[in-house]
Amino acid sequence: MNNGLESKIAVKLTPLRPFIRLDMCFVLSAFDDQDLSLAWQLDRPSLESIQLDRLNGVLSQAKSMPFYRDRLSDIELPLVSLEQLQSVPLLLKHEMMPAAVGQPGQIFGLPRHQYVRYHQTSGTSGFPMPVLDSAEDWNWWLECWRHVLYAADVTEKDVAMMAFSFGPFIGFWTASDALVQAGALVIPGGGVSSETRLQMILDQQCTLVCCTPTYALHLVAVAERLSIDLASSPVTRLIVAGEPGGSRPAIRSRIEAGWGAMVIDHSGASEIGAWGFGSRNGKGLHVIETQFIAERLHFDEDSPNGRLAADGEEAELVLTGLGRFGGPAIRYRTGDVVRSYVDHQHDCKFMYLDGGVLGRCDDMMVIRGVNVFPSSVEAIVREFDATAEFRMIVDRVGQMDTLAVEAELHSEGCNGLAELFQKRLAMRVDVRPVESGSLPRFEAKSRRLVDHRKD
Repeated sequence: MNNGLESKIAVKLTPLRPFIRLDMCFVLSAFDDQDLSLAWQLDRPSLESIQLDRLNGVLSQAKSMPFYRDRLSDIELPLVSLEQLQSVPLLLKHEMMPAAVGQPGQIFGLPRHQYVRYHQTSGTSGFPMPVLDSAEDWNWWLECWRHVLYAADVTEKDVAMMAFSFGPFIGFWTASDALVQAGALVIPGGGVSSETRLQMILDQQCTLVCCTPTYALHLVAVAERLSIDLASSPVTRLIVAGEPGGSRPAIRSRIEAGWGAMVIDHSGASEIGAWGFGSRNGKGLHVIETQFIAERLHFDEDSPNGRLAADGEEAELVLTGLGRFGGPAIRYRTGDVVRSYVDHQHDCKFMYLDGGVLGRCDDMMVIRGVNVFPSSVEAIVREFDATAEFRMIVDRVGQMDTLAVEAELHSEGCNGLAELFQKRLAMRVDVRPVESGSLPRFEAKSRRLVDHRKD
């Protein structure tokens, strides 16, 4: 390990002001940009040493919380290796759900007055779950976001448009606070139309836009309708999150062409934190391994508790947060399917996810024997038409699942899209034209999958 960084980490891992127990609370406080650069270069043994120290702090804290008391009762601390983490039970989302309506998720076990932030999960795979953060937890979120902003070369000279609704979904709330902390001028874009947001971007000379990939493409379409040349605007970068797309070549290239700006991918979740930032080559994500322990596990009938996946093997991402003490998610099954590498040649040495998040385990469809993720369908649509709105319809005929796509395209365009599906997926997809403007639009996570199998 770099000696300068090692000494700084040793100082920053000293006990801070307690909010649960005096001797158990450890927080890795903010690095400056030079420190972040050095952290990205940590060798694997040095990184794992930091992770183990922080993991023991999180586990010690969690053992005093009602939800984890029984789950961790057989765990003897301190752990002496990261491999021992595999003896901790996996955490599933339904186990985190509140015990009663109006209560926060099960893992949030501090007295209510110790929390200062309230949000909800997006509810894309179930009912929204209330999520709480203490002041210390929120500062940890911002520290995670500093990696994203560093990857995007954000400085105090930037003017950032926050193109999301600022509702209870976590969205870009933490990004907004992190940008303020970085000295950038933040323009809140909640509660206004797309047309107004575009005008604000031009009037305020915004250099950075934060939104979902879908909404970035939607703004391109709106700008074209208004005869606004986004490629000549001051915007040089877009940080996209909330859904796959920022690391998918077809979607990424369409956004960059429409805006004349670089796309920086990001991934996170309300229940686990801001865990990933875009790689320099734009083709994947890095896990922030100073703040998270990442496991790649493959689940099947022979491995119900998960089998460790090798580099390059598709697997589910399991994360343990190392700085959220008011609601620690330990060995959380994210449901995200990734193709990851620990051994790679990227400038940042953190775990690399080729293609970012490839899809969701719970969204995967098997159509005529082919595994299909909704994110793959969207990438093909965007390859064909960057801004066309569409919807996937999944049904079951006899014992076979079927997939159809409704698209706001003319008949000739639908035929062309169907041909591209045949080429990319090696299967026939029924593409149906619908009237322009008839399908719903989304600013936050898109919901374009209609599953009639559940009817």
